[in-house]
Amino acid sequence: MLLINFLIILLIFLILSDLYIKNSPKSKLVLLPINYKIKKKDGLNELIIDLKITNNSKTKETMVTNINFELDFFKSKGNEFFQNLNYQEDIYIYENNKEKNLNNYWPTTIIKSNSELFIRVIYKFNNTNFRKKIKYIWLKVLWEKYGHFGISKRKDCLLINLDSQKQRLNEIFEIPINNKYNAIAIKTDLLGCFDDPVKTVLEYCKGIVEKNDILTIGESPLAIMQNRYISPQNLEYSLFSKTLCYFFHPTSSLATACGMQLLINKIGVTRISFALVIGFLFKLFGIKGIFYRLTGSESSLIDDISGTVTPYDKSIVMGPLNSDLFCKEVSKYLNIDVAVVDVNDIGGVKVLASSNKKVNKILKRNLISNPAGNGDEKTPIVLIRKKK
Repeated sequence: MLLINFLIILLIFLILSDLYIKNSPKSKLVLLPINYKIKKKDGLNELIIDLKITNNSKTKETMVTNINFELDFFKSKGNEFFQNLNYQEDIYIYENNKEKNLNNYWPTTIIKSNSELFIRVIYKFNNTNFRKKIKYIWLKVLWEKYGHFGISKRKDCLLINLDSQKQRLNEIFEIPINNKYNAIAIKTDLLGCFDDPVKTVLEYCKGIVEKNDILTIGESPLAIMQNRYISPQNLEYSLFSKTLCYFFHPTSSLATACGMQLLINKIGVTRISFALVIGFLFKLFGIKGIFYRLTGSESSLIDDISGTVTPYDKSIVMGPLNSDLFCKEVSKYLNIDVAVVDVNDIGGVKVLASSNKKVNKILKRNLISNPAGNGDEKTPIVLIRKKK
């Protein structure tokens, strides 16, 4: 009887905790990338970046008290970073359809409920060999939000490919799988949230795809193009996340407070605790994986920091959204079957979505060797092709 009473009290405590976490005051400001362009002006290389901050609250206005931008420069091969590039930064905001130059000082700016603030950042580089020295810019947006929730500091990072306007050369690697199939791994640039997922895949596959190919893309590159990654600094981890993460293998993405907090924010403490208990009981009988079945795909698709390529190795990458729709759209344009997959180097193959369920078994058999690789290969797109 005492045990039953304890379990009831524990369940009530967990439910109340979830209600508190869900309903505690939070900012609903979100920074979103729009686009960027590069041009020559007055003999200088000029980079123009357009962003917006959206207030998704229906009732609360929120203030942005400060924004700072930092740039990391690096090139593709080996991801070497560069310092001491000379540039000028100008920040503009748009109010009432008018452009306002902030002259390097960010005034406290109110964003009303269900409103947007548009921001333009212009960089003028003095280095004449600027484009030859670097290929990518990792833009760090450090900003502060102020409102009914208190004050919150946030860090958002965006990848800018300075070669994106150039014609991309198709680079492929043919990898034998078995007697029936080959894998065609397609090399890409580093992908980022400015890349439209469907258009990007179509561009890289142009002139490569053949009839009856099966196109696969890794879940992490797709999620990154959907802006589904977050800096750990943005997560307010709790006592629950610090405690629950101890129940996982050290290599798991849920073995850190931030990785666990991300899952708590998605599905709640109660469901995670329940899944842990049931999973432990099934493990006693030699049945594994019950926790991930009970917590859904969100738990298995979280990649903690160091789980992907530079510069995303300092971010937590979540699972992609609308994978089924993505597969259907790409399949319609290319007229082949398409799938989003999660593959690792120890033989694990999950088909998260596909345009044709009939190909799932073929993919599970032929992706065991992980032809896309788990390192810095930059081959997120792989075609499974039947030998002729």
